[in-house]
Amino acid sequence: MGMEKEIIDLYRTVATSLPEDVEKALEKAKSGEENPVSIEVLERILENVKKAREGSIPICQDTGIPIFYVKLPNDQNREDIINAIKNATKTATKDIPLRPNAVDTLTDNNIGNEPIIHFEESDKFGMNIMLKGGGSENVSAIYQLPDKRLDAGRDMEGVRKCILDAVFKAQGKGCPPYTIGVAMGGNIEQVASLSKKQLLRAIDDQNDNPKMRDFEEQTLEEINRLGIGPLGMGGKTTAIGVKIASSVRHPASFFVGISFGCWCMRRGKI
Repeated sequence: MGMEKEIIDLYRTVATSLPEDVEKALEKAKSGEENPVSIEVLERILENVKKAREGSIPICQDTGIPIFYVKLPNDQNREDIINAIKNATKTATKDIPLRPNAVDTLTDNNIGNEPIIHFEESDKFGMNIMLKGGGSENVSAIYQLPDKRLDAGRDMEGVRKCILDAVFKAQGKGCPPYTIGVAMGGNIEQVASLSKKQLLRAIDDQNDNPKMRDFEEQTLEEINRLGIGPLGMGGKTTAIGVKIASSVRHPASFFVGISFGCWCMRRGKI
């Protein structure tokens, strides 16, 4: 029960309290806005964040799909962790409460909440959770380069064009200001998973690779020049962070995965 309780407590924290780095980025965005509507939107968002934390109630009615990233030593039993996560999910759904977001695709029946669990071998145990809302998931995208429509080749300039195209197409859907995770690599499931994992990085986290660090910063600046703004109402802040990862690829393939996190970027860890 010890592990289950820790996970339930983690669920409650993540569902009801925005991470400090995200909240600070939203406050910074508000102070830099000039559009009265954008300022109003960000004020309401921050007021919502405060009330959710004080009342220990979910920040958003869409409490998302729970996604777990678990680091586990070889000698530790995965089955025990899976059972603890599933049991904690059932309790958290009832007690916090979390909205039941798991719908059986074949029957259309709601079955509560079903966590997605990723395992990674490690010397130490660790657990990250992300509550990923449906709106931001719906605007996420995968591109295959070269892309004639975008005049995008198999290079960083082509990746940049893909990111800007995805944000422009979203047109404020998925609740900006966004955090955007990007991955480039050789197959579809690789970039889909790796781009989403970038959303676990703190807003102020800097890429270890200087070239990628510059690329992240430049792309963020370009996104914010689009003028889409908070909730698509116009303004200077369409995104508060862009996090990019690169992996090896097959010589014949070049995929770009783009995962959107809404302003309510809920994540936490044990």
